[in-house]
Amino acid sequence: MGNCSTCASKSSCSKKGSAEGDSCGKMMPKYGEIKNIIGIISGKGGVGKSTVTGIMATELAKKGFKVGVLDADITGPSMPRFFGINNERAKILSDENGENITFTPVSTKLGIKVISINLLTEIEDQPVIWRGPVINGVLNQMYQDTKWGELDYLLIDMPPGTGDIALTVMQSFPLTSMIIVSTPQDMVSMIVKKVVIMTEKLEVPVKGVVENMSYIDCLNCGEKTRIFSKKPAAEHAQYLGLPLIAELPINLDLVESLEEGLAEDYLINTDKYTFLIDSVK
Repeated sequence: MGNCSTCASKSSCSKKGSAEGDSCGKMMPKYGEIKNIIGIISGKGGVGKSTVTGIMATELAKKGFKVGVLDADITGPSMPRFFGINNERAKILSDENGENITFTPVSTKLGIKVISINLLTEIEDQPVIWRGPVINGVLNQMYQDTKWGELDYLLIDMPPGTGDIALTVMQSFPLTSMIIVSTPQDMVSMIVKKVVIMTEKLEVPVKGVVENMSYIDCLNCGEKTRIFSKKPAAEHAQYLGLPLIAELPINLDLVESLEEGLAEDYLINTDKYTFLIDSVK
Protein backbone atom coordinates (compact mmCIF):
# COMPACT_ATOMS: atom_id res chain seq x y z
CA MET A 1 0.00 0.00 0.00
CA GLY A 2 1.38 3.37 -0.98
CA ASN A 3 2.49 6.05 1.41
CA CYS A 4 2.46 9.79 0.88
CA SER A 5 5.44 11.32 2.65
CA THR A 6 3.91 14.78 2.44
CA CYS A 7 0.69 13.71 4.14
CA ALA A 8 1.52 13.30 7.79
CA SER A 9 -2.00 13.80 9.06
CA LYS A 10 -5.52 13.06 8.00
CA SER A 11 -6.27 16.74 7.61
CA SER A 12 -4.05 16.86 4.53
CA CYS A 13 -5.74 13.84 2.96
CA SER A 14 -9.24 13.41 1.68
CA LYS A 15 -11.69 12.87 4.52
CA LYS A 16 -13.36 9.97 2.76
CA GLY A 17 -11.62 7.24 0.85
CA SER A 18 -12.23 3.80 -0.47
CA ALA A 19 -12.14 0.75 1.74
CA GLU A 20 -8.53 0.34 0.68
CA GLY A 21 -7.23 3.82 1.31
CA ASP A 22 -7.58 7.56 0.92
CA SER A 23 -5.92 9.92 -1.53
CA CYS A 24 -2.60 9.64 0.32
CA GLY A 25 -2.55 5.85 0.35
CA LYS A 26 -3.55 5.62 4.01
CA MET A 27 -5.81 2.83 5.21
CA MET A 28 -9.34 3.92 6.01
CA PRO A 29 -11.98 2.13 8.10
CA LYS A 30 -14.61 0.38 6.02
CA TYR A 31 -17.48 0.85 8.45
CA GLY A 32 -17.45 4.36 9.77
CA GLU A 33 -15.89 7.78 9.56
CA ILE A 34 -13.26 8.96 12.04
CA LYS A 35 -12.37 12.62 12.34
CA ASN A 36 -9.18 12.31 14.41
CA ILE A 37 -6.85 9.38 15.01
CA ILE A 38 -4.34 9.77 17.82
CA GLY A 39 -1.65 7.22 18.65
CA ILE A 40 -0.40 6.91 22.23
CA ILE A 41 3.05 5.34 22.37
CA SER A 42 6.18 4.94 24.46
CA GLY A 43 9.58 3.46 23.91
CA LYS A 44 9.32 1.25 26.97
CA GLY A 45 6.68 -0.89 28.63
CA GLY A 46 5.36 -0.27 32.12
CA VAL A 47 5.17 3.52 31.90
CA GLY A 48 1.37 3.68 32.01
CA LYS A 49 0.70 4.19 28.33
CA SER A 50 -2.55 2.22 28.42
CA THR A 51 -3.65 4.07 31.54
CA VAL A 52 -3.07 7.42 29.81
CA THR A 53 -5.04 6.15 26.79
CA GLY A 54 -7.94 5.12 29.00
CA ILE A 55 -7.93 8.40 30.92
CA MET A 56 -7.92 10.46 27.73
CA ALA A 57 -10.70 8.39 26.14
CA THR A 58 -12.86 8.77 29.24
CA GLU A 59 -12.26 12.51 29.57
CA LEU A 60 -13.10 13.07 25.89
CA ALA A 61 -16.31 11.03 26.28
CA LYS A 62 -17.23 13.04 29.38
CA LYS A 63 -17.05 16.17 27.20
CA GLY A 64 -19.56 14.66 24.78
CA PHE A 65 -17.20 13.48 22.06
CA LYS A 66 -17.76 10.16 20.30
CA VAL A 67 -14.70 8.08 21.13
CA GLY A 68 -13.22 4.73 20.14
CA VAL A 69 -10.17 2.85 21.41
CA LEU A 70 -8.12 0.45 19.30
CA ASP A 71 -5.95 -1.77 21.47
CA ALA A 72 -3.00 -2.21 19.12
CA ASP A 73 -0.85 -4.00 21.69
CA ILE A 74 -1.76 -7.39 20.25
CA THR A 75 0.57 -9.46 22.44
CA GLY A 76 -0.04 -7.46 25.64
CA PRO A 77 -3.59 -6.06 25.49
CA SER A 78 -4.90 -4.27 28.56
CA MET A 79 -7.67 -1.87 27.49
CA PRO A 80 -10.55 -4.28 28.30
CA ARG A 81 -9.24 -4.52 31.88
CA PHE A 82 -9.00 -0.75 32.16
CA PHE A 83 -12.65 -0.32 31.23
CA GLY A 84 -13.84 -3.37 33.18
CA ILE A 85 -15.20 -5.06 30.04
CA ASN A 86 -12.79 -7.99 30.00
CA ASN A 87 -15.60 -10.51 30.55
CA GLU A 88 -17.46 -9.29 27.45
CA ARG A 89 -16.75 -10.26 23.85
CA ALA A 90 -16.94 -8.35 20.59
CA LYS A 91 -19.32 -9.75 17.98
CA ILE A 92 -17.70 -11.34 14.94
CA LEU A 93 -19.90 -11.55 11.84
CA SER A 94 -19.29 -12.84 8.33
CA ASP A 95 -21.28 -13.55 5.19
CA GLU A 96 -22.46 -16.96 4.02
CA ASN A 97 -19.05 -17.74 2.52
CA GLY A 98 -17.25 -16.93 5.75
CA GLU A 99 -15.81 -13.78 4.18
CA ASN A 100 -16.26 -10.05 4.76
CA ILE A 101 -15.70 -10.42 8.49
CA THR A 102 -16.78 -7.50 10.66
CA PHE A 103 -16.31 -6.75 14.34
CA THR A 104 -18.81 -5.03 16.58
CA PRO A 105 -16.82 -3.35 19.36
CA VAL A 106 -17.76 -3.49 23.04
CA SER A 107 -19.11 -0.21 24.40
CA THR A 108 -18.27 1.09 27.87
CA LYS A 109 -20.64 2.90 30.23
CA LEU A 110 -19.85 6.21 28.52
CA GLY A 111 -20.28 4.68 25.08
CA ILE A 112 -16.58 4.40 24.27
CA LYS A 113 -16.21 1.77 21.54
CA VAL A 114 -13.35 -0.63 22.31
CA ILE A 115 -11.79 -3.34 20.17
CA SER A 116 -8.98 -5.55 21.44
CA ILE A 117 -7.63 -9.00 20.71
CA ASN A 118 -8.74 -9.92 24.25
CA LEU A 119 -12.32 -9.17 23.21
CA LEU A 120 -11.98 -11.52 20.23
CA THR A 121 -10.50 -14.58 21.93
CA GLU A 122 -12.49 -17.02 24.06
CA ILE A 123 -10.12 -16.88 27.02
CA GLU A 124 -8.65 -13.59 28.26
CA ASP A 125 -5.25 -14.98 29.24
CA GLN A 126 -4.78 -17.01 26.07
CA PRO A 127 -1.37 -15.94 24.70
CA VAL A 128 -0.95 -14.67 21.16
CA ILE A 129 2.05 -16.50 19.72
CA TRP A 130 2.30 -14.97 16.27
CA ARG A 131 5.06 -13.57 14.13
CA GLY A 132 5.15 -9.94 13.03
CA PRO A 133 3.36 -10.24 9.67
CA VAL A 134 0.41 -12.06 11.24
CA ILE A 135 0.17 -9.50 14.05
CA ASN A 136 0.20 -6.68 11.50
CA GLY A 137 -2.55 -8.36 9.50
CA VAL A 138 -4.74 -8.74 12.58
CA LEU A 139 -4.15 -5.11 13.57
CA ASN A 140 -5.13 -3.89 10.11
CA GLN A 141 -8.28 -6.02 10.20
CA MET A 142 -9.26 -4.76 13.65
CA TYR A 143 -8.87 -1.19 12.44
CA GLN A 144 -10.54 -1.52 9.04
CA ASP A 145 -13.29 -4.07 9.74
CA THR A 146 -14.62 -2.78 13.05
CA LYS A 147 -18.00 -1.05 12.95
CA TRP A 148 -16.81 2.23 14.41
CA GLY A 149 -19.66 4.38 13.17
CA GLU A 150 -18.97 8.10 13.39
CA LEU A 151 -16.19 8.98 15.81
CA ASP A 152 -14.69 12.29 16.81
CA TYR A 153 -11.60 10.52 18.16
CA LEU A 154 -10.05 7.10 17.79
CA LEU A 155 -7.24 6.55 20.28
CA ILE A 156 -4.73 3.83 19.45
CA ASP A 157 -3.01 2.22 22.42
CA MET A 158 0.23 1.08 20.82
CA PRO A 159 2.79 -1.44 22.03
CA PRO A 160 6.11 -0.02 23.29
CA GLY A 161 9.08 0.40 21.02
CA THR A 162 9.80 1.00 17.36
CA GLY A 163 8.79 -2.40 15.95
CA ASP A 164 6.37 -3.62 13.31
CA ILE A 165 3.17 -2.26 14.85
CA ALA A 166 4.58 1.24 15.37
CA LEU A 167 5.86 1.29 11.79
CA THR A 168 2.53 0.07 10.39
CA VAL A 169 0.50 2.65 12.31
CA MET A 170 2.81 5.56 11.50
CA GLN A 171 3.12 4.71 7.81
CA SER A 172 -0.31 3.34 6.94
CA PHE A 173 -2.87 4.89 9.30
CA PRO A 174 -4.14 8.47 8.73
CA LEU A 175 -2.84 9.75 12.05
CA THR A 176 -3.82 13.20 13.20
CA SER A 177 -1.01 13.18 15.74
CA MET A 178 0.76 11.13 18.39
CA ILE A 179 1.30 11.50 22.12
CA ILE A 180 4.40 10.14 23.83
CA VAL A 181 4.25 8.71 27.35
CA SER A 182 7.32 8.56 29.58
CA THR A 183 8.36 8.39 33.23
CA PRO A 184 10.91 10.57 35.07
CA GLN A 185 14.02 8.41 34.65
CA ASP A 186 17.00 9.09 32.42
CA MET A 187 17.08 5.45 31.28
CA VAL A 188 13.44 5.61 30.21
CA SER A 189 13.91 9.00 28.53
CA MET A 190 16.80 7.60 26.50
CA ILE A 191 14.61 4.74 25.22
CA VAL A 192 11.62 7.00 24.59
CA LYS A 193 13.89 9.32 22.59
CA LYS A 194 14.17 6.54 20.01
CA VAL A 195 10.43 6.72 19.41
CA VAL A 196 10.61 10.50 19.12
CA ILE A 197 13.32 10.22 16.46
CA MET A 198 11.23 7.60 14.66
CA THR A 199 8.25 9.98 14.45
CA GLU A 200 10.54 12.68 13.07
CA LYS A 201 11.92 10.37 10.38
CA LEU A 202 8.41 9.31 9.35
CA GLU A 203 7.13 12.91 9.53
CA VAL A 204 4.39 12.11 12.02
CA PRO A 205 3.22 15.10 14.08
CA VAL A 206 3.61 14.75 17.86
CA LYS A 207 1.52 16.77 20.31
CA GLY A 208 3.97 16.34 23.16
CA VAL A 209 4.89 14.12 26.07
CA VAL A 210 2.91 13.04 29.12
CA GLU A 211 5.18 12.27 32.05
CA ASN A 212 3.45 9.61 34.12
CA MET A 213 4.26 8.67 37.73
CA SER A 214 6.01 12.01 38.14
CA TYR A 215 5.39 12.22 41.86
CA ILE A 216 3.13 11.18 44.70
CA ASP A 217 1.17 13.56 46.89
CA CYS A 218 1.99 13.19 50.59
CA LEU A 219 -1.15 12.03 52.39
CA ASN A 220 -0.26 14.12 55.44
CA CYS A 221 1.09 17.39 54.12
CA GLY A 222 0.01 17.37 50.46
CA GLU A 223 3.50 18.13 49.18
CA LYS A 224 4.78 16.50 46.01
CA THR A 225 7.36 13.78 46.53
CA ARG A 226 9.36 12.82 43.45
CA ILE A 227 10.21 9.14 43.70
CA PHE A 228 12.06 8.28 40.49
CA SER A 229 13.97 11.47 39.75
CA LYS A 230 14.66 14.86 41.27
CA LYS A 231 14.63 16.42 37.81
CA PRO A 232 11.49 18.39 36.94
CA ALA A 233 9.24 17.03 34.19
CA ALA A 234 10.06 20.02 32.00
CA GLU A 235 13.73 18.97 31.94
CA HIS A 236 12.89 15.48 30.71
CA ALA A 237 10.57 16.96 28.08
CA GLN A 238 13.34 19.30 26.95
CA TYR A 239 15.65 16.31 26.46
CA LEU A 240 13.00 14.68 24.28
CA GLY A 241 12.55 17.93 22.37
CA LEU A 242 8.79 17.93 22.99
CA PRO A 243 6.24 20.15 24.71
CA LEU A 244 5.20 18.89 28.13
CA ILE A 245 1.48 18.07 27.99
CA ALA A 246 1.16 17.03 31.63
CA GLU A 247 2.87 15.43 34.57
CA LEU A 248 0.67 12.85 36.24
CA PRO A 249 1.10 11.66 39.82
CA ILE A 250 0.90 8.13 41.14
CA ASN A 251 -2.76 7.97 42.12
CA LEU A 252 -3.51 5.09 44.49
CA ASP A 253 -7.26 5.64 44.18
CA LEU A 254 -7.03 5.22 40.41
CA VAL A 255 -4.79 2.17 40.84
CA GLU A 256 -7.32 0.57 43.18
CA SER A 257 -10.19 1.28 40.81
CA LEU A 258 -8.18 -0.27 37.98
CA GLU A 259 -7.70 -3.44 39.98
CA GLU A 260 -11.45 -3.62 40.55
CA GLY A 261 -12.33 -2.87 36.90
CA LEU A 262 -13.88 0.45 37.93
CA ALA A 263 -11.45 2.97 36.43
CA GLU A 264 -14.11 4.49 34.20
CA ASP A 265 -16.44 4.94 37.19
CA TYR A 266 -13.67 6.62 39.16
CA LEU A 267 -12.86 9.00 36.31
CA ILE A 268 -16.52 9.85 35.78
CA ASN A 269 -16.66 11.11 39.37
CA THR A 270 -13.45 13.14 39.43
CA ASP A 271 -12.16 16.17 37.54
CA LYS A 272 -8.47 15.51 38.31
CA TYR A 273 -7.63 14.65 34.70
CA THR A 274 -9.83 17.02 32.72
CA PHE A 275 -6.81 19.14 31.74
CA LEU A 276 -5.16 16.20 30.00
CA ILE A 277 -7.33 16.47 26.88
CA ASP A 278 -6.74 20.18 26.32
CA SER A 279 -3.87 19.35 23.97
CA VAL A 280 -5.94 17.15 21.64
CA LYS A 281 -9.33 18.87 21.46
